[in-house]
Amino acid sequence: MSSEANKGTVRLGIFVVMHIAMLVSSLSGVLAKFAAFQPMFSLSFFLFYGGELALIFLYAIVWQQVLKRLPLTVAYSNRPVSLAWGLIWGQLFFHESITWNKLLGAAVIFVGIYLMVSKDE
Repeated sequence: MSSEANKGTVRLGIFVVMHIAMLVSSLSGVLAKFAAFQPMFSLSFFLFYGGELALIFLYAIVWQQVLKRLPLTVAYSNRPVSLAWGLIWGQLFFHESITWNKLLGAAVIFVGIYLMVSKDE
């Protein structure tokens, strides 16, 4: 396998890991919302909240490794994917509707991040 093909495979692997990490990060919000529905200081509250903290900790470690291998602008331009996951999780777990206002808000954030990371190019 050529060195160039190997670099492409490694870069694709980093992108896959980064997107899995963002999926995990978005699930921490789901656990936080489940924790909010529990009685304060109950076992279920601590389990959901502890799970949220564990996912955030895992995400932070993986994110640092991604940043070692990708430029910040490239990594950060992929962050809005978490917004899409948040909309999906809200619909699946909490039966929240995906409205045009939510889609428009997500689009504004996507465009804003794109403008910020492409500003220097």
